Amino acid sequence: MTWEFFTDDSFFTDHLPVQKGLRLGSIRSYRDTIRLFLCFVSEQRGRRIATLALDDLTFERSLAFLRHLEQERGNSVRTRNQRRAALNTFFAYLAVRAPEMLAVCQQVAAIPVKRTSLPDTHFLEREEVTALFRSLPRQGHLSLRDHTLLLFLYNTGARVQEVADLRIEHLELKPPAKVHLHGKGDKWRTCPLWDETVKHLQALLAQRSASPGEPVFCAPKARPLTRFGIYKIVRRHGASFDTHGPKSRRVSPHLFRHTAACHLLESGVEVNVIRSWLGHVSLDTTNRYAELTLRAKAEALRACELGSDISTVSRARIAWKDDKTLLDWLNSL
Repeated sequence: MTWEFFTDDSFFTDHLPVQKGLRLGSIRSYRDTIRLFLCFVSEQRGRRIATLALDDLTFERSLAFLRHLEQERGNSVRTRNQRRAALNTFFAYLAVRAPEMLAVCQQVAAIPVKRTSLPDTHFLEREEVTALFRSLPRQGHLSLRDHTLLLFLYNTGARVQEVADLRIEHLELKPPAKVHLHGKGDKWRTCPLWDETVKHLQALLAQRSASPGEPVFCAPKARPLTRFGIYKIVRRHGASFDTHGPKSRRVSPHLFRHTAACHLLESGVEVNVIRSWLGHVSLDTTNRYAELTLRAKAEALRACELGSDISTVSRARIAWKDDKTLLDWLNSL
């Protein structure tokens, strides 16, 4: 029997979106991995994909596929690890549908993850953020949209897909203003909105008569902006703030996410609040921002200097606890 008898299309239509709760972008990544793997096995066996059998999906071919990704396709170790994780999920699914594959699935699950260094995480300094917003055009029919989009990215630290999926009904612009973001793992979270962000959103929405289910950020002819469209807008306005060298920095929507996290940390907001703000599952993901900010390191150094008033520094770091607006938002969660 062919592998299609066991998998049909429920791996992509039920297992990934329903059982694992993955979003469309993640499902497409799994699809690409399985397609590459089956094409590789088909070439190795000299048979068409439609005639492959479960016996063709061996542990040895899985290992050979991962080597092929690095050595012939030139994929990075990080991409190899991502493809390996997708294969692992696919074989675990096969083990339930075809118990005779259990031994092979256990071998595939035991393939180790290759060690690799974490990618460099960059952010914009406060002065750079100020300069970037001052450089934005103030004339033109798209100027308000672009300014609001960048301000929203900086305010919320939202992922680009979350912004593309944002609908008017997800906004609450009356005090205390907030936005509901639909993030990874089909999870929702709430972020507060600054007064400046609210003013720009109100002005943007006043330009058109739209229903609650329509997107907040639109391309011409009221078409919703895609993640690629958002990326192009950010690049158009932020490319001049790129840096070059051994640790080059490229301004992108995700850079605003890192920037929001670092600036929250510098302002004294506790890491657990930032984790909730950004929608991180693990606190370890948020903790890495503590390693980034020179301001935070310099402040810690000043606190340890002989003769320094540590109590003054400590009070400055917890100033957010006196912020009534932020406390109201936290209590509303």
